[in-house]
Amino acid sequence: MIQKVAWALNGYFTVPQTEPVSNGMKFKYNARTKTGELQVGYVEAINRDVATNILQKHELYLLSLEEVRVPGWYLSVVNFFRRVKISDLMVFTRQLATMLEAEMPLTDALQNLQRQTKNPLLKEAVFDISSDIDAGLSLSQALEKHSNIFSEFYINLIRSAEVTGRMEEVMTFLADYLEKQLALTSRVRNAMIYPAFVVGLFVVVAGILIGVVFPQLAPIFSEANVELPILTKILLASGNFVANWWWALIIGVVMMIILLVDYFRSSEGRVVFDQILLKVPVSGKLFKKIYVSRFAEGMKILIKGGIPITQAMEIAGHTIDSSIYQEEIHVIAESVRGGELLSQSLARSSVYFPDLVSQMVAVGESTGKTEEMFGRIADFYNREVNDAVSNLVELIQPTLMVVMGVMIGLLFASMLIPIYNLVQVF
Repeated sequence: MIQKVAWALNGYFTVPQTEPVSNGMKFKYNARTKTGELQVGYVEAINRDVATNILQKHELYLLSLEEVRVPGWYLSVVNFFRRVKISDLMVFTRQLATMLEAEMPLTDALQNLQRQTKNPLLKEAVFDISSDIDAGLSLSQALEKHSNIFSEFYINLIRSAEVTGRMEEVMTFLADYLEKQLALTSRVRNAMIYPAFVVGLFVVVAGILIGVVFPQLAPIFSEANVELPILTKILLASGNFVANWWWALIIGVVMMIILLVDYFRSSEGRVVFDQILLKVPVSGKLFKKIYVSRFAEGMKILIKGGIPITQAMEIAGHTIDSSIYQEEIHVIAESVRGGELLSQSLARSSVYFPDLVSQMVAVGESTGKTEEMFGRIADFYNREVNDAVSNLVELIQPTLMVVMGVMIGLLFASMLIPIYNLVQVF
């Protein structure tokens, strides 16, 4: 049985379904609770009627229900090149935080940023946001219309700041948060440029040797009745296949990439991909540290902003780009709603949250300094992530050199050994 999760402003609710997630549809709903509270969120179901029944079973009075269509892979490619980079969003957030700290009115700050912004998509979005605020919407409501640019975490932090009056502080935190993410991403990307170039060059050279050079040598070896090593036979067969079916190989690779990307974009595929990330020996530990660090940072600022623990957990879960962790955080939040201490719930989830996290949270609960403890957890795991990335960067190049050396050696040995045997025959 697969569970589908729908997000609401005050948390998650989990709906058991027997149909595969990948066959479902996604709907955005507006509803009110029995107490009259407005909820806006998403629910997955096989059709509109089932989605309506799901919401009614959770005692929600439906106001509107709209299908959210997931764009095809071709639109995803177009959107990839027409997107707002994290660096653009970070600069926008930093400048807005600075203007708000200078006590500039929000509409004036947005108008100034709209003139300064270079990215056309972000420029258009800032103009729309400014217009919506002039029309009476709050900043979070205006941002919610541009969810392709601003994440749920970003929007919910703004929403909490509107309630607590900590807008300048929250904007500064978001700018710092985006800057950290950009720095980490840049370090990893820069570290991978040289290895990617080496691997790409090797693939090109190996392709030329296997597809062009080896097929030219095959008749010579056959006429001389030279005994060929097994590796040479494999490479010759591969060369003949590449030479005759190169077009089919290219089409097959492209189709496989499209199918994999489309599958991993689905709900079921996303879960599978997240599980793979966490189970890979080296990257799995690194991603766990990143997720714990993001969660602790989000909890720190949300608790400081006066958000209740359970709601803060649901919002902080959206800083983690992992459906596995989001579902686990939802389970922990439900335990806390049931009366269990947060530290106890985290201790039972030691697979995802190390014992250090639950122990430090327990200290925070006993001393009344939970916010401070989450800050220390975030600082500790930020250092752990930086150290892990530094070690990974240092290991990539020598490891790659060894692997490339072995591959090149095998490639040339498979060609030189038969040539040497051919010389011995003559």
